[in-house]
Amino acid sequence: MIHRLTGIEACVFDAYGTLFDVHSAVGQCRDRFGLESGPAQTMSDSWRTRQLQYSWLRSLMGKHVDFWQVTGDALDFALDTAFGPGKAPDGLRQALMDSYLALHTYPEVPGVLRKLKDAGMKTAVLSNGSPSMLEKVCTSTGIDAVLDAVLSIEDVGIYKPHPSVYRLAVERLDLSGPAAVSFQSSNAWDAAAASAFGFKVVWCNRFGQARERLPGAPDVEVTSLTDLPALVGV
Repeated sequence: MIHRLTGIEACVFDAYGTLFDVHSAVGQCRDRFGLESGPAQTMSDSWRTRQLQYSWLRSLMGKHVDFWQVTGDALDFALDTAFGPGKAPDGLRQALMDSYLALHTYPEVPGVLRKLKDAGMKTAVLSNGSPSMLEKVCTSTGIDAVLDAVLSIEDVGIYKPHPSVYRLAVERLDLSGPAAVSFQSSNAWDAAAASAFGFKVVWCNRFGQARERLPGAPDVEVTSLTDLPALVGV
């Protein structure tokens, strides 16, 4: 049975891990650099984990840099862990960073966004990514054509889950309030924080995560975004 969300004026999406497969960056480089699947996945997991951790830690430290630098710093840690300090294959770091600007969408994403857009629903991305990162990946995947806004935390200078990040969507999309947003994220912590802010939240639990023990809880849990249009009455 579908649990419909009412009063929705906009569908707002987290980017990395929700619309875009963050592990596709390593996947694009595996054959070129002869990376074995198991170690490659371990390295990709390490990269993603450190990327998130560095965003949170920098926010707490008051030492903000944009997500491109955070992503590069996290990759350096992952490469040193995987190969030893300074021993990664020549060219691998640059290739991985380039690939991060051309991540793949999950299969259902373009069709879902198009259906929402065609029905007149406002659509937006709200992401830790820097404006240039988001512009490149949205353009490379073609989803820029079905988005009303691409919102970056750089406008507030602090990373999710700070409430000022979620407030951006309400203000920039000129919405009646937080409850008018259906927010979609695959990250359990992001889903919890968005709910605590006041969004209605669809947690796209692609990876079978346990629920976080944090303030806020998703309204709906799904395993892909396929059912989203029906959830918001489109």
